[in-house]
Amino acid sequence: MAVQLTRRRFTVDEYYRMAEAGIFGEDDRVELIDGEIVEMVPIGDRHAGCVDYLTNVLARLLGEEAQVRVQNPLRLSRYSEPQPDVMLLRPRPDFYRSGHPTPGEVLLLIEVADTSVDLDRRVKVPLYARHGIPELWVVDLAEGTVTVYRDPAPDGYRVAQVLRRGEQLQPAAFADLGAAAWRAAPAGGLRRPRRPRRRHHRLRGLDLSAVALSARTPSRRVRIWKDATMISPRGLDHR
Repeated sequence: MAVQLTRRRFTVDEYYRMAEAGIFGEDDRVELIDGEIVEMVPIGDRHAGCVDYLTNVLARLLGEEAQVRVQNPLRLSRYSEPQPDVMLLRPRPDFYRSGHPTPGEVLLLIEVADTSVDLDRRVKVPLYARHGIPELWVVDLAEGTVTVYRDPAPDGYRVAQVLRRGEQLQPAAFADLGAAAWRAAPAGGLRRPRRPRRRHHRLRGLDLSAVALSARTPSRRVRIWKDATMISPRGLDHR
């Protein structure tokens, strides 16, 4: 007769007590996924640069419309507390000091994958769908694509679209911005419009095409040129 093993899942409270007891230290990169403590993949140069890039663009574009949270915990359930690369959250005056955000407060979640894309698609995409994360972007740095997942259900996302160079990308939660769309720009660099008394910047060495992200505000027009999947800059020239 075969012996069936029973897994013992840890709760979030137990996970934090383990950290307080010194079972893993401050420098250990772990997260709680469905009751299991999972070691996170080390962050490489391209991954870090992509996260910083997206954070900068989203914060500039959205201002106080959303709070940008970077590589910090998301309380999905009693048994799951991952640390997504980037989240757009509903604004809260305390900036979530009183408690980590929950699924109902997430507007957009972004995972950047360099070597972990298979794990993200096999484990994290279904996890986020089960907990009702409304929109998920998985940035695949190796393939140069962004997969957009929408319409979550218990058995997975009902909509999944792979975007490549030349295609548009816009968070569904901010569709009312209208002009705020990401569109392909000529390959070869990151370009921003010249402004009086300011130098023009060109970011060279992008792996993918540049993307224009623009929005109208009552007092001014903000226009930011950026790469949709972000990408590994090799140098920044100031001209």
